[in-house]
Amino acid sequence: MTTFLLIRHGLTDAVGRVMTGQAPGLHLNDTGRAQVAELSARLKTVPIAAVYSSPLERTRETAEPIASAHGLGVTIEPRFLEIQYGAWTGRRFADMPGDPRWQLYNAVRSVTRPPDGESLLDIQQRAVAAVLELHDRHLDEVVAIVSHADTLRAVLQYFLAVPIDFVQRVELGPARISVLQLGGGAPRVLQVNGETVPVLA
Repeated sequence: MTTFLLIRHGLTDAVGRVMTGQAPGLHLNDTGRAQVAELSARLKTVPIAAVYSSPLERTRETAEPIASAHGLGVTIEPRFLEIQYGAWTGRRFADMPGDPRWQLYNAVRSVTRPPDGESLLDIQQRAVAAVLELHDRHLDEVVAIVSHADTLRAVLQYFLAVPIDFVQRVELGPARISVLQLGGGAPRVLQVNGETVPVLA
């Protein structure tokens, strides 16, 4: 059985304010770096065998201390990237409620996408495919995946058989851990949005 620690990156100045999507150059802020230091310390005793990260700076800055504490490097996996927001990239969330396209996007994520962007189903397909490949590569190991809120929500919803339109019902805070196990039967989600890792069986 493979255990996946699905970790959202630490806090940035844009979290909850700006749709950054796949735009480069966004780094953890002071709070985010402190969150990652605490997270790395809490995970030090967990037998992590591999650490994978989205290519963006905020995920790499979260993944690297975790990997270093275990004597590991970070493997970059582009399929764990954030949503491509297209024309919405860089817009403030506070400016969006009056946009009918934004209203539709939040009502039915399964059949809508940002202008010139990708749908949440696109993200789910690429991210879940990556998780399944890592399961085959890391049988009976613990694997950390550092990614983004919507990407990780899409993964969790796939394995929970929850419709993608309910994405906003799943809260994943910065530097929080969800735990997924694959192998030996049905998928098991042991935790969503936790601060620590439960006892792994």
